[in-house]
Amino acid sequence: MNIYNARSRLLSDFKFLFSILFLLIIIGLIFVYSASSVYGLENFGSSAFFIKKQLFCLGIGLIGLITVGLMPLWLIKKMVPICFLLTLGLTSLTVLLPSMALKIHGSSRWITLGSFCLQPSELLKWLSLLYSSYILEKNWFEKKSFLKTFMPILFFSLVSFFILLRQPDFGLTVTLGATLFMLLFIARVKFRYLLGVVLVSLPGIAYLILTKAYRLKRILIFLNPWKDPKGAGFQVIQSLIAIGSGGGWGAGISHSKQKFFYLPMQHTDFIFSIIAEETGFIGASIIIFLYLIFAYQGTKIALQLKDHFSVFATLSFVIFTTLQALINLGVSTGLFPTKGIGLPFISYGGSAIIANCLMAGVLISCVRDYR
Repeated sequence: MNIYNARSRLLSDFKFLFSILFLLIIIGLIFVYSASSVYGLENFGSSAFFIKKQLFCLGIGLIGLITVGLMPLWLIKKMVPICFLLTLGLTSLTVLLPSMALKIHGSSRWITLGSFCLQPSELLKWLSLLYSSYILEKNWFEKKSFLKTFMPILFFSLVSFFILLRQPDFGLTVTLGATLFMLLFIARVKFRYLLGVVLVSLPGIAYLILTKAYRLKRILIFLNPWKDPKGAGFQVIQSLIAIGSGGGWGAGISHSKQKFFYLPMQHTDFIFSIIAEETGFIGASIIIFLYLIFAYQGTKIALQLKDHFSVFATLSFVIFTTLQALINLGVSTGLFPTKGIGLPFISYGGSAIIANCLMAGVLISCVRDYR
């Protein structure tokens, strides 16, 4: 009876979590269309250009979600190392074969396959976390071992970070690194190992920032965007104008003024600013509240699971998604330096929505396997 009640409670929490994800996706579709309609009409001759692509990728993602969700958990675990290495190789092609890569805003993160573009790093982030979860479970009774547990995770993480930084994708690297750190801390890996990584990483991060003029400039502009209001500070200032002009209730859905080429990346990195402009303080608060509930509900589910891989895979999904949302909201409101990180399940991005759906499918399998 107790097992039945525990499973019933888990399923109830799981359904609630997925209702939040479903709501975020619906909100995303509404505002991807609203934010991108003018840009799509002007540059591609159709106001529905981006929403059609997003719906197509969402369809692929949902098929992937169902497929992965129906897989037995033991099969997913068996496939994780292979899929991780394949994705790592695919992501490295963006660096090793520049002719195959599509360069956007100075970064070569996309592989062109005819008219279709794939961003393999979106898959790599989840598979890096799943592979770490796989190693933690495999060596659970030796989780404090440097050679058997910590070293393999550190090695493959560093390889992933190196490739991501070569694209370059500094924002994803930092977010993935922070998630892995929290995951290992929760797994109770020896703290001196984690402290050593932090002490070595800080000078490395400082070096990466100081040796790239644009990264240093982003930090300086973050401290005072009005120092260059028509240049480097333009994006942040326009974002703040969009958020501020929304007032309490907003200008109304599709009535944004900033999307008329005032605010760059209005349907990707700065979609929250458009949401705040069109729905005001109330709408922006709902978005923030949904991510907070997602973080709480996801953690609650993870603590109910018994399989170590399931626990860490779920925590990875929750931590990374929450951190990504936090960084995006911080950038939009001027609290963090600008980074090319979208709002999870809301921002436009075909590879992102497919990868997120696949990860949600893994979560389904974890819950289904509960005994």
